[in-house]
Amino acid sequence: MIYLCRHGQTFHNREGRMQGQTESDLTPLGRAQAAAMGDLLFDLIQRDPPADWRIVASPLRRARDTAETIGARLGLPVAFDDRLLEISVGDWSNRLRDEVKAENPALLTDPEWAFKSPNGETYEAIMGRVSGWLADQAPEPERRLIVVSHGIAGWMLRGAYGGLSRAEVIAQDTPQDAIFRLSGGQVDRLNCAPVAEPA
Repeated sequence: MIYLCRHGQTFHNREGRMQGQTESDLTPLGRAQAAAMGDLLFDLIQRDPPADWRIVASPLRRARDTAETIGARLGLPVAFDDRLLEISVGDWSNRLRDEVKAENPALLTDPEWAFKSPNGETYEAIMGRVSGWLADQAPEPERRLIVVSHGIAGWMLRGAYGGLSRAEVIAQDTPQDAIFRLSGGQVDRLNCAPVAEPA
């Protein structure tokens, strides 16, 4: 089983800025979302006490901070793997999404726009590294993993696990207030308790 989390909201997320593999810190809301994920996972894992759970995360700071918040709640250390990094968006890194789309109007109707950045990563490249990570994990039912990654990298992991088509992968959502359970060939969304924006 894998419980897959996206990092909490960052300042770049809030501004509509493209992060890719650059760094941006969690907002107060993002920290509260990470804590809510930790609470939900604590409840879920308590139902399966014999399991030997591990946490593995992308090393980018937003994923690291989210994973360490979850790890503190569960009493588990966090390991890191570069294959769980977010897509590189190349020359679009740190730019406002609206600016990029204004300069490239065709992107407005292109569902694959995120893979079109100059000097960025392609669909095939990110799917290859995420699929490679998944293939290296223990088989079900021995697998007991909590994974903290990113929006598009999370698409890829869910897609690789579920055998989704390219169009199905790209049509998925990228919540920061839910966890996905990958188990028995199924992908299920588990919503966290609602989190209010801290004052």
